[in-house]
Amino acid sequence: MNKTIYDVAREAGVSMATVSRVLNGTAVVKEETKAKVLAAIELLGYRPNAVARGLASKRTKSIGVILPDVSDLFHAEILRGIEDIATMYQYHIILANSDAREAREIDLIGTMWEKQVDGLLFISEKITPDIVRTFEQAQLPVVLCATDDPEGRIPAVSIDNQSAARDAVDYFLEKGVRRIAYLGGPTAHPVTMERLKGYTAAFQAAGLPFDQELVLHADTLKYEDGYAQAKRFLDQGHTAEAVVAASDELALGYLNAVRDRGGKAPDDVLLLGFDNTRLSTMTRPELSVIAQPTYDLGAVSMRLLTKLLNDEQIDEYTVRLPHSIIERTSTQRNETAAEDPNR
Repeated sequence: MNKTIYDVAREAGVSMATVSRVLNGTAVVKEETKAKVLAAIELLGYRPNAVARGLASKRTKSIGVILPDVSDLFHAEILRGIEDIATMYQYHIILANSDAREAREIDLIGTMWEKQVDGLLFISEKITPDIVRTFEQAQLPVVLCATDDPEGRIPAVSIDNQSAARDAVDYFLEKGVRRIAYLGGPTAHPVTMERLKGYTAAFQAAGLPFDQELVLHADTLKYEDGYAQAKRFLDQGHTAEAVVAASDELALGYLNAVRDRGGKAPDDVLLLGFDNTRLSTMTRPELSVIAQPTYDLGAVSMRLLTKLLNDEQIDEYTVRLPHSIIERTSTQRNETAAEDPNR
């Protein structure tokens, strides 16, 4: 992998801005510091981007977007919102996939800095101290999208994940359902853990016992891992009346694990997904969901970034967009569901 300006800064123990000053001669730098930077450049074999250097200190009207997977339907819809607002304000997007790997995220932040983007929109599973330090070194305006900084240090746009999961459980409790499972992602994933907190809080508020047996953690939020975790759960003889899944794909994984055992939804299990991607209406039964305003997450994040870039008044640096429950046939045990031959 090519070395970036971030690698040079880390090796020399200085900020990326200092490395830029040495490369571009835009400001006086102490000889000792300059020597460290030049030594780091030689050691790493770093080759500066000549085009980016020529753009130093100028607006490029470009925005960097770093996200885990552009092929993921949830991220793709967010990107539509970002692009529409970026176009409105005459910015163009430089897009990069991080594969949800911290080392690659850090490398990409440096790469975006080299490209002289005016600001950065960042979508990630987890904001770590190393990520925050890299943001600080890059000295770029940053907005988190569908991502939270637990310390509240970075402007962010998301939903209230705890509240959403709590609403999901309450939805089933109001139907008289008590044995409700939670199918989430890995325990290191902050968003899925926020949803787990909301899930457990709902039982506590209702004065009902919490059954740890009904908490399932898939390796990712993807379909294959949801299926594998659901199959393991069912093969061990466990059952659930209803399932709150942390993504639409996890919910569909559980649905097909039930089907492969000869079961049906909603007859044998009620299923509630999370996100409201196109997948939720492409299956039978159609999937009830906690709907995130996916397009708006991207659009509002981009608009917040333009405010930062243009020194506009900002009323909220942490924005919580509303969620909703969309009820479809996967949670409806009624005549309409019974008439659907494709359930």
